[in-house]
Amino acid sequence: MDFRKAIIVITVITAAIMELIDTSIINVALSQISGNLGATIEDTSWVITAYAIANVIIIPMTGFLARYFGRKNYYLTSIIIFTIASWLCGNAPDLVTLVIARFIQGIGGGALLSTSQAILFDTFAPPKRPMASALFGMGIVVGPTIGPILGGHIIDNYSWPLIFTINIPIGIVAAILTYTFVEQKEDELNIDRKSIKIDYPGILLLASGIGALQYVLEKGTSEDWFDSNLIIAFTAIAIIGIVGFILWEFRTKTPVIDLRILKERNLAASNILTFVVGFGMFGSIFIFPVLVQRILGFTPTDAGMGLVPGALIAIFVMPIIGRSIQGGLPPIVFVILGFVFFILHGYTASLATPEVGNGFFIFPQIFRGLGTAMLTVPLINQSVVGLTPKEIPYAMSLTNMIRQLGGAAGIAIMNTYVNTRYWVHRTDLVSNLDGSDPEFAQRLAQTTQGVIANGVNPLQANEVALRAIDGAVTKQSYMLGYLDGFLLISVFFIVASPFIFMLKTKKADTATMKQVAESSH
Repeated sequence: MDFRKAIIVITVITAAIMELIDTSIINVALSQISGNLGATIEDTSWVITAYAIANVIIIPMTGFLARYFGRKNYYLTSIIIFTIASWLCGNAPDLVTLVIARFIQGIGGGALLSTSQAILFDTFAPPKRPMASALFGMGIVVGPTIGPILGGHIIDNYSWPLIFTINIPIGIVAAILTYTFVEQKEDELNIDRKSIKIDYPGILLLASGIGALQYVLEKGTSEDWFDSNLIIAFTAIAIIGIVGFILWEFRTKTPVIDLRILKERNLAASNILTFVVGFGMFGSIFIFPVLVQRILGFTPTDAGMGLVPGALIAIFVMPIIGRSIQGGLPPIVFVILGFVFFILHGYTASLATPEVGNGFFIFPQIFRGLGTAMLTVPLINQSVVGLTPKEIPYAMSLTNMIRQLGGAAGIAIMNTYVNTRYWVHRTDLVSNLDGSDPEFAQRLAQTTQGVIANGVNPLQANEVALRAIDGAVTKQSYMLGYLDGFLLISVFFIVASPFIFMLKTKKADTATMKQVAESSH
């Protein structure tokens, strides 16, 4: 790999990782932000929601925007917007300013996935494109994993603005390297924008439908789902927007996203499987830190470090997978193995007990890393099989949007499912606390004596002991609920496994991969 290629690879992967880090780094900082800005946790969660909504709106439009403004111009501008918005976030004096800045940051960050992927493919000769998929896949895996680790370290040792301002030097360097080393192709220098009709109805329907859907997925649990009129209203907007968008895009001659590409079986199947990967990866990364901090008493830093084994194994394995596909091994082999490893991840993680330490989760996290690596690289590679140069940018944008929606669905479903299972387990446990049961009576007596020994007034000791037992029941119920969440990941992958066999078993040929490069100009 020559110097220019190496610089481009470092630049685009760093930009993609930076964007993905910002989807998860904020999760561990909500308490500190809410305390510092004088807002509730519920209001502060809009910092996450605003970024996610902006991100998921802009991602599917990146193919069109890159064609309209020129890929290099659009990419460079997006890095600059992301970097400036990071400064605004770190210096926000109040919550409203922070939420607005995060929305702007999400708009800038949306291009850093699809366009990074296109630039990376363009940098490599066609036979080397599977390796490009592997390199880009490393960024997809590393970003969400590093987020909680880096966020936990910053919150434990510094203050919350640093989780945003740390992007500034990285963004400046990425912008300089992009301007210097990313080439501007001939068709970018001579763009006839008058000949490119803007699909305003499509953009409006897409933004309202996908934005509303993301809101429902992000806020559904905290708003009690369909007990909330707001969630009902946004669900209606999502349905009308998405259905209207689909109907319009098939009807118009100048679609913002050409949905006709979904007639290609491989793209349709790879997008379904990409949704599943997003569900499993983000759902797992969401419930693991909450479980180990809320139930097992880990610090934010310890919780983040628990995700490291999965990231390390994915980084190590992805280039091997890329070379294997490049050498002719059918991608479907890795997809099947990836499903097996994700099923093992959910099952082994569900075997945890309240007494386990960080070491217990090493193998479940390794299984997650192997599963993610073996699914991400082949699916990126296979999503472009059979598409024309004009269609491939739309496919890349669509695939990245599907991954984000899969992650949002994973987090939303996990949150709701864990809470539902908590109440089921609590009801079961409480039903067994019978005052006439000798074992319960003995446990209550022992607990009462223990609190008296700790200086509690004997007249109040029985009430304190009952509260202590209730606390133990609550902790055990949540523990079982989170373990059920891990099992749900396994079940989800088992149910989705038939879609694997919709994929074509051959690898993307040289001609197809050449189209990837040409389409990303």
